[in-house]
Amino acid sequence: MKILFSTVAMFIGMVVFAQSTERPFIKLVEPTKTTINVKAARSFIIGSTCKTCNLTINGAAVKVYPTGAFAYELNLKPGDTAFNLIAFTAPDRSVNKKLNYNYTLPPPPDTVKTLDMVSIETFPEGNLFVMPGDRINFKVKALTGCTVVANGNIPLYEMPNNKMPGIYQGEYVVKETDSFLVTKIPVTITDRTGKAVTKPTKYWVSMFGPLAPNIAVTKGRLAHLLYGLGDDRLGGAKIGYLDSMVMLNVVGKVRSQYKVRLSKYRTAFIDDDAVSFLPKGSFTPESLTNRWTVYGDSAFDYVQLGLSARLPYQSFQLVDPSKIVVDIFGATNNTNWITQLENTKEIKNVTYEQIEDEIFRITIELKHAQHWGHSIYYKGNMLVIKVKRQPENLALNNLTIAVDAGHGGSNTGAGGPTGSSEKMLTLAVSLKLQKLLEQAGAKVIMTRTTEKFVDNKERILFYRDSVPDLLISVHLNSTGDPIRAKGTSSFYRYIGFKNLSNAIHKQILQLGLNDQGNNGSFNFMLNSPIEYPNALVETLFLSNPEDEMKILDENFQQQVAEKIVQGIKDFLEGCK
Repeated sequence: MKILFSTVAMFIGMVVFAQSTERPFIKLVEPTKTTINVKAARSFIIGSTCKTCNLTINGAAVKVYPTGAFAYELNLKPGDTAFNLIAFTAPDRSVNKKLNYNYTLPPPPDTVKTLDMVSIETFPEGNLFVMPGDRINFKVKALTGCTVVANGNIPLYEMPNNKMPGIYQGEYVVKETDSFLVTKIPVTITDRTGKAVTKPTKYWVSMFGPLAPNIAVTKGRLAHLLYGLGDDRLGGAKIGYLDSMVMLNVVGKVRSQYKVRLSKYRTAFIDDDAVSFLPKGSFTPESLTNRWTVYGDSAFDYVQLGLSARLPYQSFQLVDPSKIVVDIFGATNNTNWITQLENTKEIKNVTYEQIEDEIFRITIELKHAQHWGHSIYYKGNMLVIKVKRQPENLALNNLTIAVDAGHGGSNTGAGGPTGSSEKMLTLAVSLKLQKLLEQAGAKVIMTRTTEKFVDNKERILFYRDSVPDLLISVHLNSTGDPIRAKGTSSFYRYIGFKNLSNAIHKQILQLGLNDQGNNGSFNFMLNSPIEYPNALVETLFLSNPEDEMKILDENFQQQVAEKIVQGIKDFLEGCK
């Protein structure tokens, strides 16, 4: 027996010794190469080593988190700088990795030395279909002190007090007499001796001709209008989604987006693959308003307005008091009364106003302070606004909750210093959230319960058809600064849904995370539906080693899920 105990003790000792002397390694997620050329002084070395390892970079000790993660900030000087990373558990157990950075200062502005134009830019940028009244802006970098003209008669002016001489700018308003025909506009520079150089613009311009079809209709279920041509990683700022076969008056095109005229003073843009054109001669979309009906059925309240064409629209929410506002473009008031039946349970009152020519506004006053969603669609040419009622029973066991695990499959999302991926961690938290909600009696609809790709458009259509009471989308944040940026944040698009994201955010903050705010007007696809309250939760920053360490812990994942559930309960309590 003594021999057995001695053997077990020896085995345990060997395991403990092996664990305490892990084999050192260095795995970097940033940079991914050993020779790095940069144009900024600040850079970061991010990665992981063994959990029991020490790490130095050029002899300076670097903090290694219990997960093995580390992040180290560099403040480079111009030229070449070598960094030697050493991970070790004992003097005789170590590994090193060498990195070579080359930091070059940005070159000073370089003026043009000869009679030439080194760049010709037009704005809006891209190939253009234009109409009279549209503006084209020109910006040219060329030899200073010259005369620059676009299209033979559009003067460009050298900008005074510029950091660099030789920048010429000008603006042109397209005229009825212009005859651009898929033309790259010539730009000519002439010096004081009369010598000239002519070059074409990069993109062509063409008049939106009188014989070209100009009335289009939306197609599919996700056609959406954009406010303008701006863009970022979330796409352009959306006005909102439109039903199919909605008529649009197309007045131009920039790149792949058609410019549409909504009213005398309103234009918008729509992707060219979201519309089909009607034959030339089709009438411009406009209509007098016709019969109104406001009523309810067993599940929803409705506002129905008769029109003679499917006109474009936009909606927004107001609070204190809660209202739904719908603007219909191209509509003119011809209403003498509104029939309002007594079987509505959420709609308190409906009014209208012709706020300007071609914009007819419907205002729906709600009985409850909380917005529960609405949808807009056409039944023939009848515009229908379907209003979701506040559930009579606000207990979780009476509700359907949608849980969206962000990313998945090829859409990996953010990555952490140890190589962790957002798609796996959002799924882990979402599954825990699903279990807690089901234990509370809620019906739960999941975007995904396994590691797979789900397109965001598929998610929107799936939930539009499922009509949940609430949607929670779970994500992890990321930034280029892995040291300073950390903490939790939440996001909502519409003011009427703010209370949901705010309640969840307040609960998650109780886990001791940095406050990164409850952020509104968020232009993300999962926040864009108007049919149900929704919130996106950026639980914390996966790019930060400390935050990554927390979310890798299953106990912490469980705590996050519990706080989300409590936040939902707080939201529901506030609706009573």
